[in-house]
Amino acid sequence: MSMNIGKMAVWGVMCLMTATESQGAERLASTENWGAARLASTGSWGADSNGIVAERIDRHAVVTRHNPHVGELDELSSLTVGNGRFAFTVDATGLQTFPEHYSKGVPLGTMSEWGWHSFPNVEGFKAEDALANHDFHRRHEELYSLQIKQPARTRAAVDYLRSNPHRLHLGTVGLALSDTSLISGVDQTLDLWTGAIDSRFTYAGKDYHVETVCSPDADCIGATVNSVAGVGVVLRFPYPSGGHCDDACRWDTESLHKTSITAGKNSAIVKRELDGTVYYVKVTWKGNAKIKQTGKHRIELTTKDKTLTFTASFSSVLPSGDGGNIDFEAIKAASEQSWRDYWTRGGFMDFGHVKDPRAHELERRVILSQYLMKAQEAGNMPPQETGLTYNSWFGKFHLEMTWWHLVHYALWNRPELLERQLAWYLTAEDKAREIARRQGFKGVRWMKMTDPSAEEAPSNVGSYLIWQQPHLIYLAELLYRAATTDEERKNVLQKYGRAVDETAAFMTDFAEYDPTGDRYILRGCIPAQETLNADTTVNPPFELSYWLTTLRMSQQWRLRRGLAPMAETETVSSKLSPLAFNSDSLYLAAESAIDTYTNIRMTSDHPALLGAVGMMPESKLTNRRVMERTLRWIWDNWNWDKTWGWDYPMTAMTCARLNQPEMAVDALLMPKRTNTYLVNGHNYQDQRLRLYMPGNGGLLTAVAMMCAGWDGAETELPGFPKDWDVRWEGIGRMP
Repeated sequence: MSMNIGKMAVWGVMCLMTATESQGAERLASTENWGAARLASTGSWGADSNGIVAERIDRHAVVTRHNPHVGELDELSSLTVGNGRFAFTVDATGLQTFPEHYSKGVPLGTMSEWGWHSFPNVEGFKAEDALANHDFHRRHEELYSLQIKQPARTRAAVDYLRSNPHRLHLGTVGLALSDTSLISGVDQTLDLWTGAIDSRFTYAGKDYHVETVCSPDADCIGATVNSVAGVGVVLRFPYPSGGHCDDACRWDTESLHKTSITAGKNSAIVKRELDGTVYYVKVTWKGNAKIKQTGKHRIELTTKDKTLTFTASFSSVLPSGDGGNIDFEAIKAASEQSWRDYWTRGGFMDFGHVKDPRAHELERRVILSQYLMKAQEAGNMPPQETGLTYNSWFGKFHLEMTWWHLVHYALWNRPELLERQLAWYLTAEDKAREIARRQGFKGVRWMKMTDPSAEEAPSNVGSYLIWQQPHLIYLAELLYRAATTDEERKNVLQKYGRAVDETAAFMTDFAEYDPTGDRYILRGCIPAQETLNADTTVNPPFELSYWLTTLRMSQQWRLRRGLAPMAETETVSSKLSPLAFNSDSLYLAAESAIDTYTNIRMTSDHPALLGAVGMMPESKLTNRRVMERTLRWIWDNWNWDKTWGWDYPMTAMTCARLNQPEMAVDALLMPKRTNTYLVNGHNYQDQRLRLYMPGNGGLLTAVAMMCAGWDGAETELPGFPKDWDVRWEGIGRMP
């Protein structure tokens, strides 16, 4: 390909003054035994200026001082119990008593990783119905899954494929109460150390006390309800809405689904049938309670006693009979043990000795984010942006977001939770290979918006994104670094080696040679800053930096496996274009985006170019002085009110690598709407996204990096001001 760069920015000769190729190789090679080193070290916990080591962190004290407390029926203050594969979100009653009231806040979801539904495909739509050629002048056909508007049948196919399958709300479990105006005296606390919610309130003059827990091993909740006399619990089952962003509930379509019940002694099995989807709810209880179906999709469990203790277990397969009933006390004990293990075995930090008054809020966000990740995003496949609380983008997950959802697990010494979800990629590899093949490329091209089937959802933006492509390599590298024995490292290499090679093969083939500059470029794509156009964008900076970092990692992986480096990959790596900057020495959103700093649309989107040095290490492609100037301009002039939750931790990581720790802290605590963290720890964005899990994951990644640093960092706590006495232990470095 030849291209006219006369109207594009100078592409950065000054970059050659920064890190060399050999320095980059040293950074990659310097951490072969990082996993073992981080387990053996104590980080900087309690070491004073004289090197005297103090007592280890009192983790219980740190965690429990941030137990969320709710004092009113507030639709944004819902609390969750969950095991990472299944989550149950409750209102101020401790159960899901008022789902309609909370539907526009933080909804009362009962969601799982297995619970999906599709509307009947009466027209027989297929994935290929949404495919269209987009000519990027690469001399081969490129078929993309797009939101095509004409003809009418194609548009209908696109709409169907985007919304199906969608994640299923499995049903609400609430008290037999109906009037929110009669609620008073709310006193609700989530014990983060045990994963139990304790709720006290008064309804129509009658006092209630509810305890709620979730099993760590089964998709099951348990509760005990105490009142002065007589308790009723109601199970209600909605039909799926199939909506783009909602609580996934339709309560007005009773004829479209079926609910039936089979009762036994102190237990019952509810069968749910929705089109082609079937699942079950097993309800068990203690004492003299009765269960009956009181409506088409309403089940009521009642007792005349003062206490009702019950469990509700959700499953995609028919549960066993009366035997093996799950006991509330057993669930409560298992939950306590599971959460204690989580808090005591992972990395940890303590801001309690920091004098800056903002430290308490930062610590609160860190602790609550860790809780939410374990409760909602520790399953066996990538999570959606809104976790297991309510549906966004139809409940599908976005693979470009997995960096924000998953990186922190490795850094906080919980690599097993990363590995569970990374393994899903191997099940999706064939679909990813087909995407690359139909677009004329080698290797595998990872999809953007998808579901457990790994089918690519049509999108006029997502299908052109490329920043999800290197994630598998980066995440696999973190797993390798986190391994503590040679055998563990060998297993990681064997399990993910082929996928790393295939991912790098696409990246190598996608990079295009430009003979006018004797360099390789990235084009025909939409970058993380999605305001840019696929047809005109050339060399987005974050993607260039990520390409170089992960192509080097892929070569290192081949050496570890006793294989020769790929010659073509080496050529591309050595000749990737430096990041482009303008005459004011400010990096551009793309080499082709010469209007970056005058285009309001660009400055009202992700400041993604900061990720080139921040999320990624400095390299031969980057210039420290230019990035420093760019950071300052963005800090002072960007339209921060239009940014997203992960933009703040991304900025903090850039500040940290550029030796601006005060700015790093300021970035994490910038007082903007999309950087708001609710009482439950959720990162609020707007009326559509009342919670946004990439913000929580990004926060944990940034704070870990600011504590433990990155390869080559030489100072203690490089991302925090010198007067911040942060205690930490068991946290690993970033690449």
